[in-house]
Amino acid sequence: MNSRVNQTVAVVDYGMGNLRSVAQAVLHATQDTHVNAVITADPAQVRAAHRVVLPGQGAMADCMSALRESGLQDAVLEAAATKPLFGVCVGMQMLLSHSAEGHSAAGTPGLGLIAGEVLRFDLAGRRAPDGSRYKVPQMGWNRVYQTRPHPVWGTQADGQWFYFVHSFYAQPGDAAHCAGETEYGNRFASAIARDNIFATQFHPEKSAAQGLELYRNFLHWNP
Repeated sequence: MNSRVNQTVAVVDYGMGNLRSVAQAVLHATQDTHVNAVITADPAQVRAAHRVVLPGQGAMADCMSALRESGLQDAVLEAAATKPLFGVCVGMQMLLSHSAEGHSAAGTPGLGLIAGEVLRFDLAGRRAPDGSRYKVPQMGWNRVYQTRPHPVWGTQADGQWFYFVHSFYAQPGDAAHCAGETEYGNRFASAIARDNIFATQFHPEKSAAQGLELYRNFLHWNP
């Protein structure tokens, strides 16, 4: 181990999410840094970490239930109040107030860290500019347009391509919390940020060099 390591980033393992690829990307991003990455299901390690990554993949209701039942929800909420937190895909959606996705028409309450709703794409019968029908889920590469500067963007070019897989999208209650937008039928918030929180709907870990750059920027972000 590098004796100069003096910070830790915790990737939260609550039994859901694209944990393996997120963890591998974060581990790769820590190379040649003073940051040690841990993949953990231990609330104490999440609380002790200097920064936290919250992955997510699958159904919102299942992710919220798993986070709660794992005993990690309080540790994540404490992290969101005190240290840099990076939410990924459903890990971003979980940060909002409520999602239309759920096991009933009532949907699923989120963590409420950023006011807003998670809505399902309603693209039936609509066609993309190339004449093809929009498909749900959106699956593949799409551009992200930065709506404001942010240290996690760093020197990332505006309009950069990132990889998406999702049927629901975030709609923050306050436009100031939108850090990036993407066009898929309509413009939606593909990155959100508030204070020490940054999150993306797309998967940085599946987005080649530009995705790894975001994780590296996060490791050096001191809000």
